[in-house]
Amino acid sequence: MELKRYWIIIKRRLLMIALIIAVSCLTIGIYSYYFIEKQYEASATLIVNEYRDSSTLLPTINAGSINSTIGLIKTYKQIIRTPRIMKKVLEEYPDLANTYGELIGKVSVSSFNETQIMTITVREGSYEKAAKTANAVAIVFQKSVPELMKVDNVAVLDQADPAEMRGPIAPNPNTNIAVAFILALMASVGLTFLLDHLDDTIKDQEDIEMLLGVPILTSIPKYTERDATRGGKASLTPRTGRGSNVSLDT
Repeated sequence: MELKRYWIIIKRRLLMIALIIAVSCLTIGIYSYYFIEKQYEASATLIVNEYRDSSTLLPTINAGSINSTIGLIKTYKQIIRTPRIMKKVLEEYPDLANTYGELIGKVSVSSFNETQIMTITVREGSYEKAAKTANAVAIVFQKSVPELMKVDNVAVLDQADPAEMRGPIAPNPNTNIAVAFILALMASVGLTFLLDHLDDTIKDQEDIEMLLGVPILTSIPKYTERDATRGGKASLTPRTGRGSNVSLDT
């Protein structure tokens, strides 16, 4: 019974629900396609080795040295995004950003679990600039490590190619529209139930049944002046299943 009542409430305002969903999806779609600036990502890869000093490679590589290197990577990930490194990047490549704070916001650093690999990822308005920025940060950090850590154990494993033609990673209009559809559906249904809760008028037979808790035996159709001029006769309409128990006088 409750489900039927809910469906009746929703059915009354299906047009409003559909309109809210359509407007929301259309608005988000247009905004995603034409107004949100496209974002591109490029990455440069670094490898961190274990050295005794700045010029001598360890004669053997063991599990302990690898584990210590993996721990060192956590420190390097924090160092890369510090103002000291970013200021050096802007000194050598002043066209990459206006301030070091702006550059920090574009750079993220990640590492693969249990490996000696770090990835510097940059998000920009064009792939070419993103690639140049990622490469610049990787090169400057590699050159700064001996000064900061007194070891030369970082090498650039792979650089981004600015000449590549890669598509944007954001925005994703399909995802945005799907999210807008779900949110609009939830909001419109919620608004429907709110309006029904605030509206205490009786609109149809279902309202009478729910209010009084008794079934409708007979419905009287609306009789208009047009029906009178045509000589029409209003008829009482018995409800389904009640015709054999009710006599109608016309």
